[in-house]
Amino acid sequence: MRWRSRCPWRRCLLRHVSEHRPSAYPPTLEMAAPPPQVCKVSSPSYRPGRMLTYILSFLPLSDQKEASLVSRAWYCAFQNALRETNVQYNIPVSSASIPAIQRLGLRGVSCISLTNLDSSPTSHQVLQSVASHLGPHLHSLCLGGGSPTEASFVTLVLSCPALRILDLSGCNSLFTSGTLLAQPETAQQVHRALSGLRELKLAGLRYLADPSFNRLSSCAPSLERLSLAYCHLAFESGPTRGSISPQDSFPSQLSFCNLLRFVKERARRLQSLDLSGTGLPPEALQALGQVTGLQLQELSLHSCRELSTEAVASLCRQQPGLTSLDLSGCSELSDGALLAVCRGLQHLQHLNLRKLQRLTDMGCIALGGLRELQSLNMAECCLVSGQELAQALGLIPGAPPPLVSLSLAYCSSLKDASVLALVPALGPSLRVLDLSSCVALTNRTVQAICTYLTHLSVLRLAWCKELRDWGLLGLEEPRKESAQGLQPHQELERHASGTEDPSPQPKGPSLLMLRDLQELDLTACSKLTDASLAKVLQFTQLRKLSLSLLPAFTDKGLVAVARGCSSLERLALSHCNLLSDEGWAQAAGSWPRLQHLNLSSCSQLTEQTLDTIGQACKQLRELDVAMCPGISIAAVRRFQAQLPQVTCVQSRFVGGADLTLTL
Repeated sequence: MRWRSRCPWRRCLLRHVSEHRPSAYPPTLEMAAPPPQVCKVSSPSYRPGRMLTYILSFLPLSDQKEASLVSRAWYCAFQNALRETNVQYNIPVSSASIPAIQRLGLRGVSCISLTNLDSSPTSHQVLQSVASHLGPHLHSLCLGGGSPTEASFVTLVLSCPALRILDLSGCNSLFTSGTLLAQPETAQQVHRALSGLRELKLAGLRYLADPSFNRLSSCAPSLERLSLAYCHLAFESGPTRGSISPQDSFPSQLSFCNLLRFVKERARRLQSLDLSGTGLPPEALQALGQVTGLQLQELSLHSCRELSTEAVASLCRQQPGLTSLDLSGCSELSDGALLAVCRGLQHLQHLNLRKLQRLTDMGCIALGGLRELQSLNMAECCLVSGQELAQALGLIPGAPPPLVSLSLAYCSSLKDASVLALVPALGPSLRVLDLSSCVALTNRTVQAICTYLTHLSVLRLAWCKELRDWGLLGLEEPRKESAQGLQPHQELERHASGTEDPSPQPKGPSLLMLRDLQELDLTACSKLTDASLAKVLQFTQLRKLSLSLLPAFTDKGLVAVARGCSSLERLALSHCNLLSDEGWAQAAGSWPRLQHLNLSSCSQLTEQTLDTIGQACKQLRELDVAMCPGISIAAVRRFQAQLPQVTCVQSRFVGGADLTLTL
């Protein structure tokens, strides 16, 4: 008991739950819970194991793994937490995976993805093991990109009677012959196995044809979600393109007339459709939207470049119940399409308008009418300056839309004035903000974010080259030369180090106010130095950090970041040429959870850094040391032997190899 009382994980859990406790317990508990202060552990619904499982569910996955090592009870609670959150397990096809599959079967794992699947005997053995040990429990199965045989696929599906999600994206081997499920007896058996299937993903299939699609879809009578993204969809050619008649036939390819027939048959049940990259013409979209009884909730039309504003307007009138719409990359759309969306889809929650380069501020005026909007992506809309968007959100009576995610990345017209007007109108619900490559933004934007958006968990400011140390520290930017004759960077060092005042107080909001940050991207913010980074990068919950292309980032900053952000799992430091082996010798021990590390083009690093990382970062999975002249191929091979769990090491042109090609 004394050892348990000293366990740091108990204190960590209590602190984490107290900071992130929701207003209500999740529906996974057996009954509604009373407030925590009156909860009785002795109640049958709140056994200690279930309570511990509930508490562990607040932690990130990496922390749950660490906590599972405390005791057997904590390990069992961790397994239950994984099962309740439907974590997907990626299983590589190899003989070494078979014992792991058996152990996963004992735990009742319900979501898996098989990688590197082919027609080899090893793949056959792995599929047999999955069918025997995991089949009865599986709710989600992904074979994406694999090459299973038809027989092995049928055998696997027949062993999964509880399957709800099936992903066959890129599995061209199943559809090359065109005979999948051609035998009536086999089709009947698969029909019984897939009677409860809700979601089917068939994206990226080159050889999907009408007969194969019809046989497979007929085996899933309860289908609600279908993805045919980037499949070769055939449309009627000629002046009446899109006006597909029932007698049209495309036996060797997937045709729109056949898809339309399927939609009409399943109209009452179908909720989500993904036709991204299929070249859908306006006439086809209109024919799809006016299907009797069809009430879509989600529609993805990414990169359907022929769609017109009129077709989108017609769709919004025909399908007013849409809650998610993806029009990204539909290059012919303009402001009229956005106005039609805002007027016709009052219940829209997720809207993706990325890369609509004809979109202007005028189209943003109506966005304030989407009172339920949760995520908005307007990245690469180069004509959008944000002024009308700020005005639209600011004019909403009462509470603003409950935006959780906003992306304005690559909007080169975005200026400080627009962001300063926009940020106060976003509301406290915002968690993700992406302003990458908005090159005109300055310290004023950063300080506005730190003032109003203190609950952010993701902040991306990559390539905002005008950001300076003063903005991150919340200090007033000095004149070009101070009264004492010091240059600005010298005065900043004095402020940051505290030599002027033992406890200097910021005169404005600093990055430290964003205490909930889990991801921060400052790539290529080239005017930032150790003077600010060492002070403000102190986030215990930060999981992902990018400081690549910072020419003034040194070992001093690296060590400070390691001490302040000890929970990092992903770290990018490419092209930081002032980092050395000495810095990594002091910093690596603070990052035991590091899984992805990018050190490419760090010119001073040698194989000593590889040895340090190999000893300190035992959970590492991916490493990039490409174009590091001080690291040799032999050192990379020794590192891989030291950490066999590292699945990917990028080592091109290491050791100062000549980048030119010789014939």
